[in-house]
Amino acid sequence: MTERKITIEHCNAVDRAEISITENRLNIKYGPNGIGKSTIAKAIVSASKGNDDLANLLPFKHRGSVGDEKPTVTGVDGISEVLVFDENYVSQFTFQRDEVVKNSFDIFINTEDFQSDQAGIEELFSGIKSSFKDSAEIDQAITNLRGLRDAFSVTQGGKLTKSSKGFKAVGSGNPVENIPPALAGFKDFIQSENTPKWITWQASGNAFLDLSDNCPYCASSLKDDGKKEIATEVSRKYNSKSVEHLNALQEIIGRLGKYLSSDAKEKLDDITKSKTDLSPEQATFLVNLRSTVGTLLLKLENLRSISFQKLKDISTLDDEIKNLKIDMTLLEGVDTEETRGVVDPINTQIDELCEKIGQLIGKVNIHKQKIAKAIEKNQTHINGFLAAAGYKYSVQILSEDETYKMKLVHDDFEGHLDAASDHLSYGERNAFALVLFMHEVRRKKPDLAIFDDPVSSFDKTKKFAIFQQLFRGKDGIRDTTSLMLTHDLEPAIDIIKVAGEKWKTAENELPIASYLSSSAGVVTEQVITPDDIKTFSEICRENVAQSDSKIIKCIYLRRHFEILGQKGLEYNLLSCLLHGRQSPDMMDDGEIRQLTDAEITEATKGIRDLYPDFCYTEILGIVLDVDQLKRLFSEAIAGYEKLQIFRIISERGNSGVELADDGQKNILKKFVDEAFHVENEYVVQLNPREFDSVPRYVIDGLSASIGVI
Repeated sequence: MTERKITIEHCNAVDRAEISITENRLNIKYGPNGIGKSTIAKAIVSASKGNDDLANLLPFKHRGSVGDEKPTVTGVDGISEVLVFDENYVSQFTFQRDEVVKNSFDIFINTEDFQSDQAGIEELFSGIKSSFKDSAEIDQAITNLRGLRDAFSVTQGGKLTKSSKGFKAVGSGNPVENIPPALAGFKDFIQSENTPKWITWQASGNAFLDLSDNCPYCASSLKDDGKKEIATEVSRKYNSKSVEHLNALQEIIGRLGKYLSSDAKEKLDDITKSKTDLSPEQATFLVNLRSTVGTLLLKLENLRSISFQKLKDISTLDDEIKNLKIDMTLLEGVDTEETRGVVDPINTQIDELCEKIGQLIGKVNIHKQKIAKAIEKNQTHINGFLAAAGYKYSVQILSEDETYKMKLVHDDFEGHLDAASDHLSYGERNAFALVLFMHEVRRKKPDLAIFDDPVSSFDKTKKFAIFQQLFRGKDGIRDTTSLMLTHDLEPAIDIIKVAGEKWKTAENELPIASYLSSSAGVVTEQVITPDDIKTFSEICRENVAQSDSKIIKCIYLRRHFEILGQKGLEYNLLSCLLHGRQSPDMMDDGEIRQLTDAEITEATKGIRDLYPDFCYTEILGIVLDVDQLKRLFSEAIAGYEKLQIFRIISERGNSGVELADDGQKNILKKFVDEAFHVENEYVVQLNPREFDSVPRYVIDGLSASIGVI
């Protein structure tokens, strides 16, 4: 068992925090809100990364100063990878419309075992892939084939689309090759390397022809021989974009030439140099050539990216492999010696793969069985958690688009829910994220997994189900070094007290719980043992016996009767005492009446069973003495006790106690009047004398209000 001591200094509101983490265990750190638990998590993560993030935690009181108070974290040596579950982790999961969370494949399927099997299968395709690897010729051939295919698009009816670049280039003949006699003087410009730019330049000047009879370029006269008409004819006859498309098409054909049959090249040459519009026969030829080129291109592209994922059906795998071969006799337009020089080596590799088809089928079959087993295991695991937690959702992991996606299903609906985020509540998304986090931890095996208040939004049933899955189940992360920071005592109760040794299956697996407290920015921890978690009735009896203060004894004793539901004579007598009543009374049938002497005697006898020295009049004198109460407030060892004494003081009419009417007033009143009424209704909890859970600022506020330093 290795225990790591971590010290954090000058981070946000934490001046200093010292915590211990035992490796390969769950470490629960329980403490009230506002104590700095999230800061502790951020500091550890920043320190493990070794970047500048830690500097961002510098407290505001030190910003702008030149002192040595810089954020520091010690004790994280050897911690390089930390995974954190917090609100940011939940929000980072984008619930897609077609899967519960993105990257389902990476989270649930793409394990090291999967990758190893995949590599074994891919090795059988290595011969085919080697034909493509580092082959500039094949890459260039694919690029040129793609260029010719993309130049001509085809309608659903099998006709050339007039909007395609290729049709715009040759659909109306080749005006560059066939210059009208009237424009023969422009030949050098029309047939230059920069014809499109020249056409654009020439057309831009035509806008100024009406301003003068002189040429807008050279200022020579345009009056004679229809020179203006000749200048504008260039723009009417030539379109810069069409010429640009024509040049691009001719360049592609030139590069692709050796892969085209002589007949195909001759017909393409006629089309690209034609004086007239594209004829129906020429259009049909272009459609057929495009189809042939597209077929060869598709074969080459599929072979270049061949993988296990593209071969889904084992029963037809033999035929699928054979169909990978390229039959050049059926691709007449591209059946040339040069094309065969590219294709034949690939076909040879496919033939060699066919000889290993039995081995390939065996590997694929084993791989798919493992995937099916992984899918079943993950589905069962997640759906078991959802059912145990009372959710009416389940998941299915399905093969889709050469990957695997997790789909969401509801018990009351057939089929998959397309948009998980539209249906899942915050708590449900939080639950899904927790399960996914567990899988990520199992896969990445970080040095430390941090849970920042992971389950406080769940009810008891869901908390129990989550803890079972995360830290006790065989598929959980019970061997991972984990730090859980929470303001919820129930995790410690469930794991340390209730489950106890049931969680322990090996010497290093029993979780450790600690209580975090803070005073003046210094956070310390106390280990919580099973014996520290008691019923509040036990705590009250224990504190009655241990306390030296008569008032404190009565406070706990009154709570003892209250928590047991025994609001009879003893409870009423103690209540009257703490409220400072000279004559004890009680509510009876909706009306207040005085206790009889016999009832007071009986109540006193019941109280003395637990507090033998109890004397109503003696303690009443203390209750009515504000100075004594203030002294008791100062001497009280626990915040809870100070809180209760403050309530007694505030009821004294002449005490002069009044909470300052500022921003803290409502918060302090909540602690005084409400918070600990609810807190003490837990079945079991920690002794407030030993684990002080009242924030320091509350005590300071109450102290100031009664003038106690």
